[in-house]
Amino acid sequence: MKKLTALFLFLSVLTFAQKQTLFLIGDSTMANKENPDKNPEHGWGQVLPQFLTGIEIQNHAMNGRSSKSFRTEGRWDKVEKQLKKGDFVIIQFGHNDQKLKDSTKFTNPYTQYRANLERYVNETRAKGATPILMTSIVRRNFNENGVLIDTHKEYPLVVRMVANDLKVPFVDLQLLTEQLEVSYGPENSKKLHLHYKEGEDPYYPKGKDDDTHLSTLGAESVAKLAVKNLKSLKIGLEKYIK
Repeated sequence: MKKLTALFLFLSVLTFAQKQTLFLIGDSTMANKENPDKNPEHGWGQVLPQFLTGIEIQNHAMNGRSSKSFRTEGRWDKVEKQLKKGDFVIIQFGHNDQKLKDSTKFTNPYTQYRANLERYVNETRAKGATPILMTSIVRRNFNENGVLIDTHKEYPLVVRMVANDLKVPFVDLQLLTEQLEVSYGPENSKKLHLHYKEGEDPYYPKGKDDDTHLSTLGAESVAKLAVKNLKSLKIGLEKYIK
């Protein structure tokens, strides 16, 4: 009996040690937000645990980070040191790589940005883990004619190119969130983001007009789109999706 108990404990420890992890690296649209019970803003990665089970989720996405600054600040190093065979890494940058006035974040899309993405992919694979590339979610940017105007320019195209050239599992969140915004329409799509009049929400007493970041509804909607498409990739992650 003692031997069986010891064997059971050993197998339990072994199973726990081998539990796969899904790492998220990216920017504020994916990141965990402070005071989630009071703060209307949520990153889509923050609500991802609602849709997955049996896998650890580590959300390392951080406000204001680009594919460059995420590495130079040592954030990737913390992820890479933990990576093991069977893990997954979702890579989603672009919003802050566009910042021409910030040399710590800006990357040329066809050179530095592409090289950074390729390096994340190759270093993930070197650890036996699976990289997953995603394009940035769109901003709510409708013109006077009700047409949603793109703001990310070449960056999503480069993600597609790297995914194609290196055969990386890929989810086109730019396309999916574009379709989401359009389905809601110019006015109703405000619900997906942070639009509050003065005094309407205690967290934003002076009001808020933010077309980039997500409300709880927006975050959950984007996470559902991500999960649905992750499931269709058939890379092993689907067994953890509820």
